[in-house]
Amino acid sequence: MEIVIRSLPQPGMQRECRNRAAATQEIGMTVSMVRTFLILTLLATELWADAGNQTFAVAPGYGDLGYTLPEIGSYRLPPLGQAADGEVLDSQGRPRQLHQLFGDGYVLLAFIYSTCSDVNGCPLTAHVFYKIKAEMKRDPQLADGLKLISLSFDPQIDTPEVMSLYSNNFRYAGSAGEWQFVTTASEQALNPILTAYNQDVQRQLNSDGSYSVGYSHILRVFLIDPAKQIRNIYSVAFLHPDLILNDVKTLFQQAGKEGRRSNAGMQQTALLSTPGDDKQGYEKSSYQTNSRALELRQGRAADLMAFVENPPLGLPEIPVPAANPITREKIALGRMLFFDRHLSLNDTFSCAMCHLPDQGFTSNELAMAVGIEGRSVRRNSPTLYNTAYAGMLFHDGREDSLEQQAWGPLLASNEMANPSIGHVLNKIRQIRDYQGLFETAFEGKGVSMETLGMALASYQRVLVSGDSAFDRWYFAHQPDALSAAAQHGFRLFTGKAGCSACHSIGERSALFMDNRLHNTGIGYRESMGIRPDKQQVVIAPGISIAIDRSVIEQVGEAPPTDVGRYEITQNPHDRWKYKTPSLRNVALTAPYMHNGSLGTLREVVDFYDAGGVANELLDPLIRPLQLSEQERQDLVAFLESLTGSNVDTLVADAFAAPVGDVKKGDPSWVHGTTMEVR
Repeated sequence: MEIVIRSLPQPGMQRECRNRAAATQEIGMTVSMVRTFLILTLLATELWADAGNQTFAVAPGYGDLGYTLPEIGSYRLPPLGQAADGEVLDSQGRPRQLHQLFGDGYVLLAFIYSTCSDVNGCPLTAHVFYKIKAEMKRDPQLADGLKLISLSFDPQIDTPEVMSLYSNNFRYAGSAGEWQFVTTASEQALNPILTAYNQDVQRQLNSDGSYSVGYSHILRVFLIDPAKQIRNIYSVAFLHPDLILNDVKTLFQQAGKEGRRSNAGMQQTALLSTPGDDKQGYEKSSYQTNSRALELRQGRAADLMAFVENPPLGLPEIPVPAANPITREKIALGRMLFFDRHLSLNDTFSCAMCHLPDQGFTSNELAMAVGIEGRSVRRNSPTLYNTAYAGMLFHDGREDSLEQQAWGPLLASNEMANPSIGHVLNKIRQIRDYQGLFETAFEGKGVSMETLGMALASYQRVLVSGDSAFDRWYFAHQPDALSAAAQHGFRLFTGKAGCSACHSIGERSALFMDNRLHNTGIGYRESMGIRPDKQQVVIAPGISIAIDRSVIEQVGEAPPTDVGRYEITQNPHDRWKYKTPSLRNVALTAPYMHNGSLGTLREVVDFYDAGGVANELLDPLIRPLQLSEQERQDLVAFLESLTGSNVDTLVADAFAAPVGDVKKGDPSWVHGTTMEVR
């Protein structure tokens, strides 16, 4: 220990380092600064708390907390004001906005400077962050839902190159969790940020009257929520990893109670995967609106090709047709087409309006889809998550290629209603935004039925989502990744309940589907008109009335007939058969079944527990399960654990996609009748 003590910088050494940095900017000195800061951070407890060497009291953050924390979730952290934005430079020197770095999760923001030698100052924040990052390695919920950001007071010395070295050196705490070191381009760029966060800093003077490399400031660390609100501020006396983690987990729990969807066990919080105006709990008299701020739904482009090159844990290699290899250019073009309303007859409807990214790439608010001009569609919008692995497409399995599937909705009269293939292609050819894009993506080939289908397929093919709590527990062998209830639910899923007979799980990956079709009785019940004499209708929060079926039939249109796979094969044995969907991200993709008739996972479990609906063609795998109440709850907990860790990445990328508004010069532009959008 004495050797380490002697290696600590003395004031004279600090001045010498400062002079050398100002004179030569030698990289060796920069590395020395990083090493010194790391030594101060990691060994401060041993150096200063040792009874023989202690010269002053160290902050509580270096030792045991000394008191018992309140139970997680037993208290609230009210907002303390809005967290300010500002332009910073990341460790690669790229200009970024602070709010952009915050993303859509929780953030711990610390203000530091690298030349600080006060162990109760900046090294304390690094020490506490290091401890938190180590915990993030053990706790997937923390790793997925929390970011650490250290912003420098000192843009002159703490250049992006220096911050990059810190970022690389602190990776030894484990790859899980994100810790970013950022700076600013100048003090002029930094000052508004410091003012907004009430950070008063002053340069320290040397004995000769010159400015020191040090700063005088009050240490503060800010805990910021996804709405960019400050939820707590930690000073030296309260900067302790246990206290901060208690607060973060309390906020996680509070967010779950407020309706954000999450997995069971060590949940992955899918902050972006809810409707903008979530009506969850509307049937209760205590309902309060839960409309989400637009600032929570800001886009952030992602490198979707990375999921092709390295599929998330639990998923196999993405099957890519030899005739349509995936490229970034095709993904970008397909993404543009997917969100473009030009692809519908009257320029009002896009693919994304049935497959909403923030609603599980389906529609949580409609049992059955609604197409152009409000035209009814008789089936539920299937999720596009992991559709790359589907051997059958559409609920009746009538297509087996994403390239071909794309044209079904484009030409359906109750979906996008285009009169012909040529009509779609001619319109796209005349839109300036697409000029040259097809030729670039397809080696000189222009817009055609083939290339348009290939582009849309390429985007859909990369919407893969894995690395769920289940995957980390089952495939990565992390024993604490899944709650006890979800683990019991898995044993039921593969045992007593027999769910895995159709929703299969392999040794190295799990698609939770069998690429086959089954008759569960739902289609039979609807076709036969088997319905109760009265139906409960919610007319206001907490108020519902029972209405006679005859009254409903008088004011509503009779549902269209739907006999499933039989419509494709004309084989009587295929009546009311529908394909097995994947269960990945199933907690995000309600309502369920081909017609959206089951609104919650609990309703789905109850349906199968009852043995489906009896009919002469009922699949022999469907049988009464005789599950207890606890077993039903545990099955739901397991299903909720299948939400992938990258869903927010996919949704944020979708939010960043352009929307095809009609502009002057487009083929649909009619002067005086269409509003120009600039």
